Amino acid sequence: MKKLLFIIPLFAITLSACAQQTESSVKVEDPATLKYTTQVVVSDIPIAWGLEFLPDGSMLITEKAGTLIHFKDGVKTNISGVPDVYNRGQGGLLDIKLHPDYANNGWIYISYASPEGEGTGGNTAIMRAKLSGTSLTNQEVLYKASPNTTRGQHFGSRIVFDNDGYLFFSAGERGDHFVNAQDITRDNGKVYRLHDDGRIPEDNPFMNTPNAKKAIWSYGHRNPQGMIKNPVTGEIWAHEHGPQGGDEINIVQKGKNYGWPVISYGIDYDNSIITELTAKEGMEQPLFYWVPSIAPSGLAMVTSDKYPDWKNNLLVGSLKFGYVERLVLENNKVVKREKLFEGVGRVRNVVQAPDGFIYLGVEGKGIVKVIPN
Repeated sequence: MKKLLFIIPLFAITLSACAQQTESSVKVEDPATLKYTTQVVVSDIPIAWGLEFLPDGSMLITEKAGTLIHFKDGVKTNISGVPDVYNRGQGGLLDIKLHPDYANNGWIYISYASPEGEGTGGNTAIMRAKLSGTSLTNQEVLYKASPNTTRGQHFGSRIVFDNDGYLFFSAGERGDHFVNAQDITRDNGKVYRLHDDGRIPEDNPFMNTPNAKKAIWSYGHRNPQGMIKNPVTGEIWAHEHGPQGGDEINIVQKGKNYGWPVISYGIDYDNSIITELTAKEGMEQPLFYWVPSIAPSGLAMVTSDKYPDWKNNLLVGSLKFGYVERLVLENNKVVKREKLFEGVGRVRNVVQAPDGFIYLGVEGKGIVKVIPN
């Protein structure tokens, strides 16, 4: 029987040198209640999934049901030309990201559940477009996972550019974990890597593997809904939902297998055992994992001087418990956990803006700004 380590998110957690997780006996007061204020700056958005900032400081916000919102000077404007989305379960209009050279080329990247292509239902796609006034123009679909399915689970999806300008995006295994996640000839349960125009890089890990999906960068993922470029190391870091337990943070590396569902620190929702294994040769161990699950969505590493006590910490949104979790890192190990803003609501996204402020996407509220007192 697999050993489960139950971690209570109400407490600070310390890790020993062997990374065994143990509960602290001292309850930690939420420091954010003393040092920070939260303020709703864009209201009345049911599920604010993605958030990006234009050079003028205005916001582009994706709402899961299929609306792209431009927010400037207190005014919300719906952008036309948004692609049709498959709005079912966890699918819909998902992440949004500007090209690193947006000022010169104007490209905007959007991931979404698309009904186009083979089969009924939908699957994760990524496109790029330009913003002309209040319309999306020059639309190009860069990648579409296939086949479509009517399942409502596990679309992913986050978008990241690395320091070399490569485009990474995630797609969950669509709830069909015993088929998709470990099979590199199939989409889903993967992190993909493309050139910014959708071409597949010649040095992708499976370019010379027969029948493999050439865009795959890594596989064995369940449902990654948080992904960043580590601003210190340049690595791609991602977290993903486990089942009942076993949410993970991983450093996403070329050609690596992250194990789902062969290894996991979680069990199924009916308490049945998915796998007896938590480790296996050839499969990566997570940098950190949660048991029980917090249902993580959104990920940021704080570099801003506006939050000096959070410098180089990770902030992770919790959908399940309705707070932001702060993870303190030392040598790529989590040595402390703190919950922030308990009761704020289901946190879908965490973003550090170009001006250094932290913004949260909170379901049922909209965009919430974290303001130092």
